[in-house]
Amino acid sequence: MRNILLLVHDDAGQEARLQVALDLARAFDAHLNCLDVSIVPMMVDDYAGLGGQAMLLAEERAAEAANAARLKARLAIEGVNYSWQEAAGDPALCLKEASRLNDVVVLNRALDSAAYPNMGELAGAVLNEGLLPVFAVPEQARGIKVEGDALIAWDGSREAESALKAALPLLTQARSVTLLHIGAAMIAVPPEQAAIYLARRGIRVEVRHEPGDSRRVGVQLLAEAAAQCDYLVMGGFAHPRWFESVFGGVTASALAASPVPVLLARGR
Repeated sequence: MRNILLLVHDDAGQEARLQVALDLARAFDAHLNCLDVSIVPMMVDDYAGLGGQAMLLAEERAAEAANAARLKARLAIEGVNYSWQEAAGDPALCLKEASRLNDVVVLNRALDSAAYPNMGELAGAVLNEGLLPVFAVPEQARGIKVEGDALIAWDGSREAESALKAALPLLTQARSVTLLHIGAAMIAVPPEQAAIYLARRGIRVEVRHEPGDSRRVGVQLLAEAAAQCDYLVMGGFAHPRWFESVFGGVTASALAASPVPVLLARGR
Protein backbone atom coordinates (compact mmCIF):
# COMPACT_ATOMS: atom_id res chain seq x y z
CA MET A 1 0.00 0.00 0.00
CA ARG A 2 2.53 2.57 -1.14
CA ASN A 3 0.20 4.55 -3.42
CA ILE A 4 -3.13 5.53 -1.87
CA LEU A 5 -5.86 7.21 -3.89
CA LEU A 6 -8.05 9.52 -1.80
CA LEU A 7 -11.33 11.04 -2.96
CA VAL A 8 -11.38 14.70 -1.96
CA HIS A 9 -14.77 16.40 -1.91
CA ASP A 10 -16.38 18.69 0.65
CA ASP A 11 -19.04 16.32 1.96
CA ALA A 12 -20.00 14.65 5.24
CA GLY A 13 -17.56 11.76 4.76
CA GLN A 14 -14.44 13.70 3.82
CA GLU A 15 -12.92 13.91 7.32
CA ALA A 16 -13.28 10.15 7.78
CA ARG A 17 -11.65 9.45 4.41
CA LEU A 18 -8.82 11.83 5.16
CA GLN A 19 -8.05 10.47 8.62
CA VAL A 20 -8.02 6.85 7.44
CA ALA A 21 -5.85 7.72 4.43
CA LEU A 22 -3.39 9.59 6.68
CA ASP A 23 -3.10 6.61 9.04
CA LEU A 24 -2.45 4.27 6.11
CA ALA A 25 0.09 6.66 4.59
CA ARG A 26 2.02 6.91 7.85
CA ALA A 27 1.91 3.17 8.53
CA PHE A 28 3.28 2.24 5.10
CA ASP A 29 5.34 5.34 4.29
CA ALA A 30 2.95 5.75 1.37
CA HIS A 31 2.23 8.51 -1.11
CA LEU A 32 -1.22 10.07 -0.94
CA ASN A 33 -2.75 10.77 -4.35
CA CYS A 34 -5.54 13.27 -3.72
CA LEU A 35 -8.26 13.38 -6.37
CA ASP A 36 -10.30 16.56 -5.88
CA VAL A 37 -13.60 16.12 -7.75
CA SER A 38 -16.10 18.87 -8.43
CA ILE A 39 -19.43 17.05 -8.64
CA VAL A 40 -22.48 18.53 -10.34
CA PRO A 41 -25.82 16.84 -9.55
CA MET A 42 -28.23 15.79 -12.27
CA MET A 43 -30.83 18.44 -13.13
CA VAL A 44 -34.12 18.72 -14.91
CA ASP A 45 -33.90 19.66 -18.60
CA ASP A 46 -35.54 23.10 -18.25
CA TYR A 47 -33.04 24.28 -15.67
CA ALA A 48 -30.11 22.89 -17.63
CA GLY A 49 -31.33 24.69 -20.73
CA LEU A 50 -31.25 28.00 -18.87
CA GLY A 51 -27.56 27.59 -18.08
CA GLY A 52 -28.16 26.00 -14.70
CA GLN A 53 -25.55 23.30 -15.28
CA ALA A 54 -22.80 25.87 -15.82
CA MET A 55 -23.92 27.89 -12.78
CA LEU A 56 -23.90 24.86 -10.53
CA LEU A 57 -20.50 23.78 -11.81
CA ALA A 58 -19.06 27.24 -11.13
CA GLU A 59 -20.47 27.18 -7.59
CA GLU A 60 -19.16 23.68 -7.00
CA ARG A 61 -15.69 24.58 -8.26
CA ALA A 62 -15.58 27.64 -5.99
CA ALA A 63 -16.57 25.53 -3.00
CA GLU A 64 -13.98 22.90 -3.87
CA ALA A 65 -11.28 25.54 -4.31
CA ALA A 66 -11.90 26.70 -0.74
CA ASN A 67 -11.99 23.10 0.44
CA ALA A 68 -8.70 22.37 -1.35
CA ALA A 69 -7.01 25.35 0.29
CA ARG A 70 -8.02 24.10 3.75
CA LEU A 71 -6.89 20.53 3.10
CA LYS A 72 -3.57 21.52 1.53
CA ALA A 73 -2.80 23.64 4.57
CA ARG A 74 -3.49 20.62 6.79
CA LEU A 75 -1.50 18.21 4.65
CA ALA A 76 1.49 20.54 4.76
CA ILE A 77 1.88 19.83 8.48
CA GLU A 78 0.79 16.16 8.51
CA GLY A 79 4.18 14.78 7.51
CA VAL A 80 3.03 12.71 4.52
CA ASN A 81 3.95 12.95 0.86
CA TYR A 82 1.03 13.86 -1.35
CA SER A 83 0.10 15.02 -4.83
CA TRP A 84 -3.04 16.80 -6.01
CA GLN A 85 -5.19 16.25 -9.07
CA GLU A 86 -8.39 18.09 -9.95
CA ALA A 87 -11.32 16.71 -11.94
CA ALA A 88 -14.94 17.58 -12.61
CA GLY A 89 -18.00 15.54 -13.52
CA ASP A 90 -19.19 12.06 -12.65
CA PRO A 91 -17.08 10.98 -9.63
CA ALA A 92 -17.18 7.31 -10.67
CA LEU A 93 -15.67 8.15 -14.05
CA CYS A 94 -13.11 10.44 -12.43
CA LEU A 95 -12.08 7.67 -10.03
CA LYS A 96 -11.73 5.20 -12.89
CA GLU A 97 -9.46 7.58 -14.77
CA ALA A 98 -7.33 8.19 -11.68
CA SER A 99 -7.13 4.57 -10.52
CA ARG A 100 -4.05 3.54 -12.49
CA LEU A 101 -0.84 2.92 -10.54
CA ASN A 102 -2.57 3.06 -7.17
CA ASP A 103 -2.79 0.24 -4.64
CA VAL A 104 -6.04 1.12 -2.85
CA VAL A 105 -8.68 3.85 -2.90
CA VAL A 106 -10.20 5.35 0.24
CA LEU A 107 -13.93 6.07 -0.07
CA ASN A 108 -16.86 5.98 2.32
CA ARG A 109 -19.43 3.31 2.73
CA ALA A 110 -22.90 4.87 2.52
CA LEU A 111 -23.05 8.17 4.39
CA ASP A 112 -25.32 8.20 7.44
CA SER A 113 -26.18 11.90 7.41
CA ALA A 114 -26.43 12.59 3.67
CA ALA A 115 -27.64 10.76 0.58
CA TYR A 116 -25.30 12.71 -1.70
CA PRO A 117 -22.78 11.83 -2.99
CA ASN A 118 -23.89 8.20 -3.17
CA MET A 119 -20.78 6.55 -1.75
CA GLY A 120 -22.17 3.03 -2.05
CA GLU A 121 -22.53 3.50 -5.81
CA LEU A 122 -19.01 4.92 -6.06
CA ALA A 123 -17.50 1.94 -4.23
CA GLY A 124 -19.58 -0.42 -6.35
CA ALA A 125 -18.45 1.22 -9.58
CA VAL A 126 -14.77 0.86 -8.66
CA LEU A 127 -15.20 -2.75 -7.53
CA ASN A 128 -17.33 -3.70 -10.51
CA GLU A 129 -14.53 -2.67 -12.87
CA GLY A 130 -11.98 -4.61 -10.84
CA LEU A 131 -9.85 -1.46 -10.71
CA LEU A 132 -8.67 -1.26 -7.12
CA PRO A 133 -9.38 -2.61 -3.66
CA VAL A 134 -11.63 -0.16 -1.83
CA PHE A 135 -11.32 0.93 1.77
CA ALA A 136 -14.90 1.94 2.55
CA VAL A 137 -15.00 3.84 5.84
CA PRO A 138 -17.92 4.91 8.03
CA GLU A 139 -18.74 8.61 8.14
CA GLN A 140 -17.90 8.74 11.85
CA ALA A 141 -14.45 7.09 11.50
CA ARG A 142 -11.53 9.19 12.67
CA GLY A 143 -8.73 6.93 11.55
CA ILE A 144 -7.86 3.26 11.41
CA LYS A 145 -5.87 1.25 13.93
CA VAL A 146 -3.48 -0.48 11.54
CA GLU A 147 -1.90 -2.43 14.41
CA GLY A 148 -5.32 -3.45 15.77
CA ASP A 149 -7.58 -6.48 15.37
CA ALA A 150 -8.48 -7.66 11.86
CA LEU A 151 -11.50 -9.75 10.90
CA ILE A 152 -11.52 -11.56 7.54
CA ALA A 153 -14.89 -12.72 6.21
CA TRP A 154 -14.14 -15.99 4.43
CA ASP A 155 -16.44 -17.91 2.08
CA GLY A 156 -13.86 -19.60 -0.14
CA SER A 157 -14.57 -17.35 -3.12
CA ARG A 158 -12.14 -15.65 -5.50
CA GLU A 159 -13.38 -12.35 -4.12
CA ALA A 160 -12.43 -13.33 -0.57
CA GLU A 161 -9.02 -14.48 -1.81
CA SER A 162 -8.45 -11.16 -3.59
CA ALA A 163 -9.40 -9.23 -0.47
CA LEU A 164 -7.11 -11.32 1.72
CA LYS A 165 -4.17 -10.72 -0.63
CA ALA A 166 -4.92 -6.99 -0.83
CA ALA A 167 -4.90 -6.86 2.97
CA LEU A 168 -1.51 -8.57 3.44
CA PRO A 169 0.37 -5.33 4.27
CA LEU A 170 -2.20 -4.60 6.98
CA LEU A 171 -2.35 -8.15 8.32
CA THR A 172 1.41 -8.27 8.89
CA GLN A 173 0.99 -5.39 11.37
CA ALA A 174 -2.24 -6.55 13.02
CA ARG A 175 -2.34 -7.45 16.70
CA SER A 176 -4.73 -10.31 15.91
CA VAL A 177 -6.25 -11.80 12.76
CA THR A 178 -9.45 -13.85 12.72
CA LEU A 179 -10.71 -15.81 9.73
CA LEU A 180 -14.46 -16.10 10.10
CA HIS A 181 -16.64 -18.44 8.07
CA ILE A 182 -20.40 -18.13 8.53
CA GLY A 183 -22.80 -20.71 7.13
CA ALA A 184 -22.60 -24.22 5.68
CA ALA A 185 -19.56 -26.25 6.72
CA MET A 186 -18.55 -27.34 3.21
CA ILE A 187 -17.03 -24.69 0.94
CA ALA A 188 -14.59 -24.98 -1.97
CA VAL A 189 -11.62 -23.51 -0.09
CA PRO A 190 -11.99 -23.83 3.70
CA PRO A 191 -10.63 -21.10 5.97
CA GLU A 192 -7.97 -23.48 7.29
CA GLN A 193 -6.26 -23.31 3.88
CA ALA A 194 -6.34 -19.52 3.98
CA ALA A 195 -4.82 -19.68 7.48
CA ILE A 196 -1.94 -21.80 6.17
CA TYR A 197 -1.40 -19.27 3.36
CA LEU A 198 -1.11 -16.49 5.93
CA ALA A 199 1.01 -18.54 8.34
CA ARG A 200 3.63 -18.99 5.62
CA ARG A 201 3.93 -15.20 5.68
CA GLY A 202 4.38 -15.10 9.43
CA ILE A 203 0.77 -14.07 10.16
CA ARG A 204 -0.83 -15.98 13.03
CA VAL A 205 -4.54 -16.55 12.53
CA GLU A 206 -7.50 -17.78 14.54
CA VAL A 207 -10.09 -19.69 12.47
CA ARG A 208 -13.72 -19.56 13.50
CA HIS A 209 -16.74 -21.36 12.03
CA GLU A 210 -20.17 -20.01 12.89
CA PRO A 211 -23.55 -21.38 11.77
CA GLY A 212 -25.75 -18.91 9.99
CA ASP A 213 -28.84 -18.34 7.89
CA SER A 214 -27.79 -17.40 4.34
CA ARG A 215 -30.43 -14.66 4.36
CA ARG A 216 -28.85 -12.98 7.40
CA VAL A 217 -25.12 -13.46 6.90
CA GLY A 218 -24.59 -9.73 6.37
CA VAL A 219 -26.30 -8.83 9.65
CA GLN A 220 -24.38 -11.53 11.51
CA LEU A 221 -21.05 -10.47 10.00
CA LEU A 222 -21.51 -6.81 10.97
CA ALA A 223 -22.44 -7.82 14.52
CA GLU A 224 -19.20 -9.79 14.72
CA ALA A 225 -17.27 -6.83 13.31
CA ALA A 226 -18.74 -4.44 15.87
CA ALA A 227 -17.85 -6.82 18.70
CA GLN A 228 -14.31 -7.79 17.88
CA CYS A 229 -12.37 -5.91 15.19
CA ASP A 230 -10.85 -2.59 14.17
CA TYR A 231 -11.33 -3.29 10.46
CA LEU A 232 -13.01 -5.88 8.26
CA VAL A 233 -11.63 -7.60 5.13
CA MET A 234 -14.04 -9.17 2.67
CA GLY A 235 -14.70 -9.88 -0.99
CA GLY A 236 -16.73 -7.41 -3.01
CA PHE A 237 -19.00 -9.35 -5.31
CA ALA A 238 -19.46 -8.16 -8.87
CA HIS A 239 -21.97 -8.87 -11.63
CA PRO A 240 -22.92 -7.18 -14.92
CA ARG A 241 -26.13 -5.99 -13.27
CA TRP A 242 -24.18 -4.91 -10.18
CA PHE A 243 -26.57 -2.61 -8.41
CA GLU A 244 -29.65 -4.74 -9.00
CA SER A 245 -28.27 -8.18 -8.22
CA VAL A 246 -25.45 -7.68 -5.72
CA PHE A 247 -26.52 -4.86 -3.49
CA GLY A 248 -29.05 -7.10 -1.81
CA GLY A 249 -26.38 -9.30 -0.21
CA VAL A 250 -23.42 -9.24 2.15
CA THR A 251 -21.54 -6.58 0.17
CA ALA A 252 -24.60 -4.34 0.38
CA SER A 253 -24.80 -4.84 4.13
CA ALA A 254 -21.17 -3.81 4.57
CA LEU A 255 -21.51 -0.75 2.38
CA ALA A 256 -24.72 0.27 4.10
CA ALA A 257 -23.85 -0.22 7.75
CA SER A 258 -20.36 -1.49 8.57
CA PRO A 259 -19.39 -0.05 11.98
CA VAL A 260 -15.67 -0.28 11.08
CA PRO A 261 -13.59 0.44 7.96
CA VAL A 262 -13.96 -2.41 5.46
CA LEU A 263 -11.44 -3.41 2.81
CA LEU A 264 -13.23 -4.83 -0.24
CA ALA A 265 -11.70 -6.40 -3.32
CA ARG A 266 -13.07 -8.18 -6.35
CA GLY A 267 -11.89 -11.52 -7.75
CA ARG A 268 -10.38 -11.51 -11.22
